[in-house]
Amino acid sequence: MVRVSELRQRDVINVVDGRRLGMIKDFDLDLEDGSIKAIMLPGPGRLFGIFGRNDDLEVPWDRIVKIGVDVILVEIKAFTEVRHPAESFPS
Repeated sequence: MVRVSELRQRDVINVVDGRRLGMIKDFDLDLEDGSIKAIMLPGPGRLFGIFGRNDDLEVPWDRIVKIGVDVILVEIKAFTEVRHPAESFPS
């Protein structure tokens, strides 16, 4: 069993291109069935992250490939699969 606090300390890495997406900032939960729908990541920084960040990114839970000891591996074929929270995912 893994605690949410432990998950938030792991880097999220895209296995398709090796890109480090950051650490989990929050979770999108389905309160009716108690499942995690998505993980929320900080948006990409502007100008080396000095002048703020864009909106958070939402990675669907079904895109998680492996939760390891140090990292969480996700499979995002096109970066457009990572969405801003205001957008909805197709069912």
